[in-house]
Amino acid sequence: MKPNRLDRRWLPEVPFPPTMFAPIPLQRIEGLVLLLVGVFGFASADVSWWWLIGLVLVPDLSMIGYLANPSTGATIYNAGHTLLGPGALFAWHWRGGPTWVLVAATVWLTHIGMDRLFGYGLKFGDDFTHTHLGPIGADRRSGYL
Repeated sequence: MKPNRLDRRWLPEVPFPPTMFAPIPLQRIEGLVLLLVGVFGFASADVSWWWLIGLVLVPDLSMIGYLANPSTGATIYNAGHTLLGPGALFAWHWRGGPTWVLVAATVWLTHIGMDRLFGYGLKFGDDFTHTHLGPIGADRRSGYL
């Protein structure tokens, strides 16, 4: 019997796309890039590094929405963890905004990059552990990265 070219049983057992270039690892690599851009941008602000250390976890205050319910929590959390806020602040600074705007944008971007690098993605409204980068916490054992 001649193999059908479309029959996947005849293909070698090679993961495709290669694991490093699968969507979730790529988004984690993007998180590293965001983190580095945030840190280098912060360095250009010429302020004390203590500001970065002290403020880098402030965006996680957006988790307070989970006290209401998972749907509200995910909405508020995602608002604090998208690139829209830092992007708007960068644009303001670029148009002549004060230095504190650059500091806020870079700290926020650093936080988002750090979260994405470690697998803490944007949340779905059903559960805190359900993110666009796969499950987090105890749910991580289910086979995702």
